[in-house]
Amino acid sequence: MYRLVFFTIIAFSFTACQFSTSKIEKEGELLQKELEKIDWSKVDTYPNFEGCDTIQDLQQKKDCFFDSVALELQQRLLQDTLEGKFSQIESVQVLVTVQADSKIDFAVYKAPDSLAIQIYAIDSLLQEKKKDFPAIYPATKRGIPVSTQFVIPVLLNKY
Repeated sequence: MYRLVFFTIIAFSFTACQFSTSKIEKEGELLQKELEKIDWSKVDTYPNFEGCDTIQDLQQKKDCFFDSVALELQQRLLQDTLEGKFSQIESVQVLVTVQADSKIDFAVYKAPDSLAIQIYAIDSLLQEKKKDFPAIYPATKRGIPVSTQFVIPVLLNKY
């Protein structure tokens, strides 16, 4: 009788382990298939600037974000009397990085080598201006905050 109980327990333990392993493999396969379906090059919601949070339309909210960041950068750079100092540069392309934890970073994106010294000065001003930049809420993908990068043109001369 004890042998029968012993063999029954061993038989159940082997089948239980195989069932558990099979279930884990199926979950892994499902996860892999789901990850392949996700378009990682697009976000569900774009970063959000303070003044744009009441807009409901996604395209208008995106446009508001880009316009607000460009305008804020332009105003902050012009405060430092950049006007006239960089007369050869009408605008500059700024790479804006919004981290998942709402930290922001700016860098000059593309510039001719002939303007390297001036671009270096603008880049250092951008680094200074990010310290007190208004709050930006990160983009989300499936409800999870993600890091994003955008290139935004910023006018340096009003004319």
